[in-house]
Parts: sequence; structure tokens; C-alpha cells
Amino acid sequence: MSRQVQDAYIVAAARTPIGKAPKGVLRHVRPDDLLVHALRAALAQAPGLDPAAIEDAIVGCAIPEAEQGLNVARIGALLAGLPNTVGGVTVNRFCASGLTAVAMAADRIRVGEADVMIAAGTESMSMVPMMGNRPSINPRVFEDENIGIAYGMGLTAEKVAQQWKVSREAQDAFALESHRRAIAAQQAGEFADEIAPIEVVEKFPDLAGGRIDVRSRRVDLDEGPRADTSAEVLARLRPAFASPRDPGGKATGMGSVTAGNSSQTSDGAGALIIVSERALKQFGLTPLARFVSFAIRGVPPQIMGIGPKEAIPLALAKAGLALDDIGWIELNEAFAAQSLAVIQDLGLNPAVVNPMGGAIALGHPLGATGAIRSATVVHALRRRQLKYGMVTMCVGTGMGAAGIFERV
Repeated sequence: MSRQVQDAYIVAAARTPIGKAPKGVLRHVRPDDLLVHALRAALAQAPGLDPAAIEDAIVGCAIPEAEQGLNVARIGALLAGLPNTVGGVTVNRFCASGLTAVAMAADRIRVGEADVMIAAGTESMSMVPMMGNRPSINPRVFEDENIGIAYGMGLTAEKVAQQWKVSREAQDAFALESHRRAIAAQQAGEFADEIAPIEVVEKFPDLAGGRIDVRSRRVDLDEGPRADTSAEVLARLRPAFASPRDPGGKATGMGSVTAGNSSQTSDGAGALIIVSERALKQFGLTPLARFVSFAIRGVPPQIMGIGPKEAIPLALAKAGLALDDIGWIELNEAFAAQSLAVIQDLGLNPAVVNPMGGAIALGHPLGATGAIRSATVVHALRRRQLKYGMVTMCVGTGMGAAGIFERV
């Protein structure tokens, strides 16, 4: 088990609803404003906390440029009304940015350097596209085995599907189950503890009247889950990323990764407040969970989706736990292909993996996902009276991340 000076406790965990990108309900909401909303919601869950006691806000963002550039962490902290004394730093580990922020904030507590920290993540894929506005890949990656760095994420999923023999039918069935679980959880109100509803203001020109109509609506659920999807609908979708060609140059249609069995591009933010035992007593806070361990492992970039297979055993070893001890696993569904490969290789119990659906249904706002899914785990452990939960995901350029939480 990893050694530490003191424990790090999560006392608040909140998130925005997740909107579809680029044409969803949050498409006009800036990522720094999404962050502000999540920060304020988390602070509201810890009313006894003096904001001046917060040392730093560590915020994950996968593409930290344009509307989510210029150190969005510090900007978001100030716009949320936190004192000038609260710092802010933006971290980027692609899809694990938000979870890395949680681990970094917890580490500051665990080594005794801080008593109150914020960990968060934000991403607007509507405003900032995948890979950013002006991507530039070092030409040297095309010279050797590092060429996998240049692969599109969908192509890496195809590589995993081929190597781990994950069929198109299995991928589509997994995707359908993700939507089914997400819809059931929404109908049961299971996301209410973690989602902070947001008022979205939209402006429409009234040319006849010569004015601007302003309309507001309350968004309190993730936009992605579809009750109308079916096995038949998913089966009709064409491969989106790979279509191998025969010797004559004709597409064979042999790819298996489609838009339907891949995660949705999304907009959203999440935030957690992490404190020491001293801060618990000082401010009369109630701990929701303890952060137990975190692990990162690298894998070949061209099969980046298999990353959790390497990170999960390491996180368990650091925590001194066995796989059977984990009652709830949030395995980010970047693609059904890589999720199924990880599940089958590690022997994960499908019943405890994404019980309320995953990114295929709920969405994947890149750098925010780790913080969002951490909020999901923290509240699910308490609601279901489970002891340990995990957040894990694959990461672009070939990594896996895993973090473990304990209900207290």
C-alpha cells in the first residue's frame, strides 16, 4: 500500500449536465463558465468551508486553448468568486486530465502541503475541436513505431478490436446496454446528487419585430442517452474510422467501430473539494469519500484503448486491494471495442462496470470526464452503500489511468 502523511477526503462533488457537441444544449456556454458553474455547485455542498482556506484549484482540460486556454483554472476560480489568494493551474493528460487533477489535489493533501484543494475538469468540444484549432504533429513520429501517436482515436479502437477479437455485434450490444442503463438511471433520479442544473440562455433574432428574443431553459439531465436506439439502428451504421480496401482499391467495409459504439463528443465540467482531516474538524465538514490510490501506465499508442488493463492492477496494488473489493467501476467508454477488451482481459464483472451507463450514452467531454466520473463514483458509493469505487480510462498517445475511492 502506498505511504502517505495523512488522508485526503472528498467533501463535495458536483458537475454540470453533459451536452452534445457541437450542436447540443451547451454549445453556446463557454468552458470557463461551465467550470464556474461546477465550482459554485461544489462549494454549495460544503457550506461551512471558508473559501479563503482553499490553496489551489487544479483543473483538467484536454485541449487548453482558445475559450478554454489562458490557464482556464485560474480564470474559472476568479470568475466563480473565489478569493484572489486561491491559485489555479490547468493540467492536460487528454482523457485523464480530470482524474489527474483529482490525484494531484489529493497528493497535496496526503503529503501534508495543503489542507483544502479543488480538483476539477472542463471541456467544450463545441467550441474547441478535437486536437485543437491548429494541430501540428512532429514529423519524426512518422519515422518509426511512434507513428501510433498520429493515429486517430477511432483507428486505435479498430486496432484493439482486431487484436482482441471484439466483434461488431458485441460492440453494438455494449453500446445499446450503455443507453439502456443511462435511461434507467435518469428515470430513477440517480444522477440528482451529482448534477447541478444549469440555466441556458439563448438569443434569437426577431427580424419582423426588430428585436432579439431571449429564452431560458433549465437543463438538469445529460443530453446523450437515447431511448429510441436499438440493435437494428446500431447495426445499420457504417464504420466511421476504418474501411480497408481490396487490391483493386475498393472499400471492403470491414471496419467495426461506428459512431454508435463510440463515445459522444460533448461539453461539460465537474469539480470536487478535497480536504485534510484537520480541515474536516476546523470547518465541520462531512466526508463523502477518501481518495485511496492512483496509477498511470503507458501502452503502445496504436492500441491506446487497452491502457486501463495496465493501470487498474497497479492502482489496486497501491491500495492493497483486490479486484473483487471494488463495488463500482466507472470505465470510460471511449469506444465499445476497448471497453470490452479491458473487461475481458481483466475479468471485470460487467454488473459493476458503468451501472448507470457510460460515455457512449452519457458523453465524454475529454478533460472534464475524470472529474465528472469521480463525482459519479463518490455519490454512487454512498447511495448504494458500497465500500470502494474506481474511475479508469484510456488516454490518447497510449496511456491508462485508474483512481480508487473509498466511502467513509
